[in-house]
Amino acid sequence: MTDWINLLQWPAMAVTVLAAWLVASSHHTRRKVGFWCFLASNALWVAWGLHDQAYALIALQLCLVATNVRGALKNQDKQ
Repeated sequence: MTDWINLLQWPAMAVTVLAAWLVASSHHTRRKVGFWCFLASNALWVAWGLHDQAYALIALQLCLVATNVRGALKNQDKQ
């Protein structure tokens, strides 16, 4: 199980990069998907952080969840 959790950081990183790419799009739908990807990456990072006892990373991800939810809501207003 430890090896699987250690490998979780790579998909978390990839989803984070994909999310950043999508959120920077000028298309509303891509930005919307980007915010959902960011939320998925936050969950992946929290899972990895719990295993490695990286509490600062977990706190960061929880703060980023708030900013991602805020961004998603602001993106809805722009429709």
